[in-house]
Amino acid sequence: MNGKIGRLFDNKKLVEKIKKKLPYLFQLAELECPRVGKPGPGPEVGSVREKIIIAILLSAFGSRNVKSTIPTTESEVDVNLFGKPISIKTKTTKPKRTRLDGIKLKWTADNQKAMEASKKYFPSCDMIFVHIKWNDSGALYYIPKRIQTKTLSKIKRKNYIEKLKTGANNRGVEITSYAMKLLINDPNTKRIEIDWKWRENYENDFNSLAFERWKKLWEKR
Repeated sequence: MNGKIGRLFDNKKLVEKIKKKLPYLFQLAELECPRVGKPGPGPEVGSVREKIIIAILLSAFGSRNVKSTIPTTESEVDVNLFGKPISIKTKTTKPKRTRLDGIKLKWTADNQKAMEASKKYFPSCDMIFVHIKWNDSGALYYIPKRIQTKTLSKIKRKNYIEKLKTGANNRGVEITSYAMKLLINDPNTKRIEIDWKWRENYENDFNSLAFERWKKLWEKR
């Protein structure tokens, strides 16, 4: 494990701030990225959530130690912390549901490349995973690369990688619910338990913040 990120989980003050503010920030992200014609957030919300996590890392460790500009060739890496690559994954499930379906490990729009990647995939970096369960309990996890590698070797590829659907646009490689359950419950995985309360009055905050950012940029000399 990237030992320095342990400070994120060992700092009680920072842990309490994450518990309190992450639901607030993620709710604002959902309000910013609505799904057109359907309830729930649109596909862009994943990118906004990643930015929120990176912002927390920047605040905790400073811009000298966090590199957020990642080459597009790095399809699995979202941020570098102290020179170590990290993948950021987020997933929303319904209250009381424990199964974690549809978590992409690696993205690709080409079905043939997805097929090749599923046969060759091997964990290349640590993972930050945020499990969101509105009006229920979820968590933020830090899953080291070695735990992913150990789990893949133990349960084998057929149980670690979701089988691709024939004739469908799979858009990449997914991890199975079984493998993800093993990863988050590994004793060496770090976690911060989070109570994901949805606050009805946050819409007013979102409406004011949506203009405040641009106002500050406009007024900046």
